[in-house]
Amino acid sequence: MKRNIYTILFFFCVLAAGAQERTVQNRPYTDLRQFHFGVLVGTHLQDMELLNAGPKFIDLEDGNGPVEKIISADQDRWDAGFTVGVLGELRLNSTFQFRVAPALYFGTRHITFRNLSDRLPNGEPTEQVQGLKSAYISCALDLIAAAPRFNNHRPYVLLGINPMLNLSSKDDDYLKLKRSDVFVELGLGCDFYLPYFKLRPELKFMFGLSNCLDMNHGKNLRDKRMLMYTNSVSDARSKIIALTFYFE
Repeated sequence: MKRNIYTILFFFCVLAAGAQERTVQNRPYTDLRQFHFGVLVGTHLQDMELLNAGPKFIDLEDGNGPVEKIISADQDRWDAGFTVGVLGELRLNSTFQFRVAPALYFGTRHITFRNLSDRLPNGEPTEQVQGLKSAYISCALDLIAAAPRFNNHRPYVLLGINPMLNLSSKDDDYLKLKRSDVFVELGLGCDFYLPYFKLRPELKFMFGLSNCLDMNHGKNLRDKRMLMYTNSVSDARSKIIALTFYFE
């Protein structure tokens, strides 16, 4: 995973370092527009840091009283998704732009629960798996700082905040996410001025600011045997790495 990230970063550095000789500029006045629109498509990787709650006493409603269960939960891989959206960008001055980018993020997180209290005959813990689907409506608010244009390239960095609304949640899963979350964004990209439009590949790192886990979900479970898995996690923080292509 780290190797893939380093490869992408190296790709951006090579693009930013580009040709050293002056060439004919495509669309030389495009950056002088006060406001413009565009569309975006891309892919992303979702991860979630889960804080395990440790030993819990669970009432299984079998008449034997509460029993102690130790369950470890983890998203054991980065899961891919895709992104589509639109954007509107305001020119503040020759260096800074303010961008508003409503988008849809679709993805699934692979969560594995390992029951350390109930083991298989070979001593391995029993496991349960959940595909935690998510469909976010987001509205990223980003401040972009761009370097001076050289030929048909212009690298930039960005900082922003991205509130999201989760449209996908089920009451019969082990874990359930809250309806809303807020991410802080850090990223870098490069403008490519093509003859008919501007292409902007961008790599962005997004970090959730709050516990996105619905802590009241356990009260609504009809199958109380699922409680041992639901209560095994006390905190969850989302992370996303997004590779997006903007067409302006």
